This record gives sequence, structure tokens and C-alpha cells, in this order.
Amino acid sequence: MANKEAIVEETDRRVYRHKRRVRNQVICYIVLALVLVGLIVGSIIGIRKIMSVISDKKHAQELQKQLEELSEQEEEAQPVVEGPSEVSEPPQETATNYLDEIVNSCISEMPLEDKVAGLFIITPEALTGTDIVVRAGDTTREKLGEHAVGGLVYFSQNIKDSAQLTEMLQNTQSWRKYPVFLAVDEEGGKVSRVAESGLADNVGSMGDIGSGGDAAAAREAGAAIGNYLSGYGFNLDFAPVADVIAEGNTTIGDRSFGTDPNLVAPMVSAMIEGIQSTKVSACMKHFPGIGDTTEDSHDGMAVTQKTLEEFSATDFPVYQAGIAAGVDLIMVSHISVPNVTGDNTPSSLSGQMVNDILRGQLGYQGIVVTDAMNMGAITEYYTADEAAVKALQAGVDMILMPEDFGIAYSGVLDAVNNGTLTEERINESLQRIYRIKYKDKVEE
Repeated sequence: MANKEAIVEETDRRVYRHKRRVRNQVICYIVLALVLVGLIVGSIIGIRKIMSVISDKKHAQELQKQLEELSEQEEEAQPVVEGPSEVSEPPQETATNYLDEIVNSCISEMPLEDKVAGLFIITPEALTGTDIVVRAGDTTREKLGEHAVGGLVYFSQNIKDSAQLTEMLQNTQSWRKYPVFLAVDEEGGKVSRVAESGLADNVGSMGDIGSGGDAAAAREAGAAIGNYLSGYGFNLDFAPVADVIAEGNTTIGDRSFGTDPNLVAPMVSAMIEGIQSTKVSACMKHFPGIGDTTEDSHDGMAVTQKTLEEFSATDFPVYQAGIAAGVDLIMVSHISVPNVTGDNTPSSLSGQMVNDILRGQLGYQGIVVTDAMNMGAITEYYTADEAAVKALQAGVDMILMPEDFGIAYSGVLDAVNNGTLTEERINESLQRIYRIKYKDKVEE
């Protein structure tokens, strides 16, 4: 009996253990199934999430593209209006202010003696006191230290060969205290100091170029002249001639582009642009116009009977075109215009011609330089110092080749010291001069 009960108990225990194993297995299967289901569900959700992100990103890119296109359309359709705090200074105004700072800083540090010397353009012979200058040596260095002239003008006698000319101008530039004009008359045709000396090809006379009627040819001629002048070291060309000549005039002749202001004006402005494209300053001449005179200022008084109305119809349109082209200098002639000024005062010494008409009526703000002051039209009636002072009083900025530089220089210096001229008046001219001499600093 006891054995039977023991067998039954053992059997029950085995059955119980079997059921427990089965239950545990079922639980494991259920857990495994749940894990698998979780993994499957999670994978599905993850894939959907990834697809959603990709879709959202693509949609966002499309939306951003649409917004950018819309913004561009709005900018094209409407001008941008900025508040006062966002208004920027115009580039040209900024450049002008910067240039004026440079100019005023230079002038403020100059002694009066240097200021006055800076108003003169003279020959190297007048500077050094020698007969003919073909090199810049110790004497040039010494004299430039004593008189810081505003410029030197060279002629055929100063030009021998390429190496000599280049060295002379380079040495002169290296010894100057302030920027200096190194000038020459290079019009093309018969007035071409460098080409006459065989150092460049002559571009031909303005008359020949004008007869072709193509302003582009005048621009090319100006650029050609400017390029070879710049190559040798010149930075100022007393050209082009802006005179409108009368039929049969031989005083100016083929130095002029022609007889029609409608032809001469675009030719002159084109040549100015050509010259100044090479960093060489152009100087149009001879204001107010000497194309109808048969007299030569070199020999004595030259007079025209033109009225202001006649000048306005024939000559002034050419100057207006040159001014619009940005010409750096304008040369005023010694011609007398009694029907405009009421007397025979040379235009170069006339406040009415320089201040009232050239600056006032025509609006020119650049450098005004006299024609050579050693001409008979000046020397027969005025001393060197008297002429220089009168020219400055008339509004001229630079005195070209006075009959006697020492006397003219001392006369202007005395005029400032005794109050005939003010230092402020001298500074006005220096500001115009140095705006041209320093303009490349702003352009750079």
C-alpha cells in the first residue's frame, strides 16, 4: 500500500512538472511572439517616420524654392525703401570726400612759399637757370627743393632720345617735394614735340582726323598719344585744340578739327577721353576760342570782335562737350574780346571771362591755366609779376611760362603778404590742382 501511494505521488509530481514545463514554454512563445510583434510594429513605424522626414524635407525644399522665387518677384516689382539709419553714402560722394581729405591734408602742411610755387608751370631752363636742359642732375634737384613748382613743360630742344628723355623725367619726379605736372605740347600733326623728335609715330593733324568725321579716330589718336607720353613719364598734354576755325583761317589751320562746332565738339571730347584713359591729363585750348583771329598772341595783342552770343553759338558748345567729358585742364588764351568785356584786357586776365563765363556760365570746376605768359600779348603791356597777380585775381589757377619766373613768383608771394591776394584764394587754386594730381589715389 505504501509503495502504491509512493508511486502515485511520484506520478503526480511528474505530471505537475510536465505541465509546468509546458506552461513555461507557452509563456516563452508568447513573450517571443510579443517581442517579434513589437519589432515588426516598430520597424513599420520607423520606416513610416523616415519616409515622412524625407517627404517633409523635400516639401520644405520645394517651399523654400517657392519663397525665394516669390521674394525675387517682389524685389523686381517694388523698390527697396530703407530707413534713415540704413541709408549709405553714395560711392561718388565717399570718393570725393576721401580725395578732399587727401588734398586738404597736403595743402595744410605746405608753407606759403611752396603754395605759391605750386601755381607755376615753367620750363626746366627757367627752373635751373641753364641754357638747354637735357638731363635732370644736381642742379635740378637743388632748384626743385628751393621752388616746388607745380609743373615743368618740355620742348623739342629737351628731347634727344628715348633713354635720355625717360631718365630726365624719372629723375625729376623722384626729386619733387609734391606731385608735379610734367607737360608737353603733343597735339598730333605739326605740334608734336615727342613725335617731331622721332620718338613716336605722328598720329596726324587734327584737321585730317576731323575731315574723316569719325570721333572714334580722334579717341584712338588721343589714346595713342597718351600711351607714348605716359611711357616716357609725361602726365600732362596741352591738347587738344578746341578752336572752331573760320573758313580760310591760317593762324590755327589744321591744328583744329574743323569749321563746324557740331563736328569739332564730339571730336574734342573723344580725344580728351582717349588721352585721359592713359592717366595723362588733357588740356583743351584756347578759351574762349581763337579760330577766327588773324593775329597771333605770340607777337602782340590779338583781338576778336565776336559777341557773347556768337561765342555761345560756335565755341562754347565745344567747351561744354569737353567739360562733360571730364577734361582736367582748360587753357585760357590772351585774346581780347571787347564786345564781351568792354575793353582789350586779355581773356587770361579777365575775371569776366574766367570766373563769370568759364566757371559760372559753363560750370567748369577743373584747373584753369593761362597760355604762355611770355607772349607779346602779355609782355608788351604787363610786367611778369603784375600779369601773374592779375591772372590769379581773375580766377586762373596756374601760370604758364611767365616772362621771368623769379619776378612773377616774388610778385605773387608779396601780393599774399600785403593782402592783394588772400592765402584762401591761393588754397582754392591748390585744391583744384591737387584734386587732379591726387585723383588716381582714389581710383586705385
